Amino acid sequence: MSSDKFIKEAIDNIRGDRETTRELLDDAMRYLAIDQSRHRDMGQTLAKYVETLQRSNEQLVKLCGLMSKNEKTDELTDKDFAQIFDQIQESEKK
Repeated sequence: MSSDKFIKEAIDNIRGDRETTRELLDDAMRYLAIDQSRHRDMGQTLAKYVETLQRSNEQLVKLCGLMSKNEKTDELTDKDFAQIFDQIQESEKK
């Protein structure tokens, strides 16, 4: 499996986890809205849902960093272009 397929699968998994967590968080918020005293019962659960969403954000940031790093290695820098240009000029002098 290529790295692009792994990245796509990871992103799909992150999105699925986020969707599920968001639904659970919404349900918990509706439950909490009925009676504010339920906050004592739901507080830790809500915190876990938010932590899950934060972790998925961190995973997306890491994936973006990896993708950016891979893209950078395939591109020529200004220094690379200058070296190529210098080599062309030197070969024309010969």
